[in-house]
Amino acid sequence: MSNSDRVVLALGGAGTVGSGIVKALLDKGFKVAVISRDRGRLERLRTLVSPSTQDKLTTVVGDVGSEEGAEQAKQDLLKAVGKVTDIVSSLGFSWWQGGPPHTQSLKDLTWVIETLLLSTFVSWKAFFPLVRDEPSSTYSFITGGAGDKLLMPGTGFLTVGAASALAFCQVLRDEYPQVPCKLNQVKINAGVAPPERMVPGYLSNLDLGEAVASLVERRSTSHSVFTVSCPADLKSVTLERSL
Repeated sequence: MSNSDRVVLALGGAGTVGSGIVKALLDKGFKVAVISRDRGRLERLRTLVSPSTQDKLTTVVGDVGSEEGAEQAKQDLLKAVGKVTDIVSSLGFSWWQGGPPHTQSLKDLTWVIETLLLSTFVSWKAFFPLVRDEPSSTYSFITGGAGDKLLMPGTGFLTVGAASALAFCQVLRDEYPQVPCKLNQVKINAGVAPPERMVPGYLSNLDLGEAVASLVERRSTSHSVFTVSCPADLKSVTLERSL
């Protein structure tokens, strides 16, 4: 199956990380679909991709953060594109620094967990059946390394949320060892920004997008974790060498 015959659902595709992935997939000839609650973000995404590929981008207004919303979004998506062959999930946010735990409320913690874990679970439950039994399909999770340690004072809830997402990905790899679909994870241990906002130590969302798009394109690796801490590590993802 050529890239032009493949339809990639980019969950979180309107975000900083996701938009880089969407652009790279489109540039490689894939058809790409993105779901977001925010119509304005979807319109902005269309301006960020190459003009010659805009006709291959399908956007759907929907909410994948609830079971009912995700099911409705799935139906709307399938009506628009007919099929999904690959999925990339980069849901959530990359930064939170609300303060130490004793200054936060249960509502704050619930919001972080909902954003980083529950939306990932709900969308996986809704969309994974579309690709699960196909050996030529892929499901790639993009996660953050904040779950490994406290990055700095005041970011504790980010660590809790990110750790739960990492654990969920581990559970999926262990619970579904023989699933035909290629199930992989790219773990980012660095900040990610668009080229105009780059600072030392950060990864370009466009470079990251190219690496993830190459992983999706080759679809020869499964149940692997690719850890990216610096630009040089992106080559390992491109070459499908897990770290």
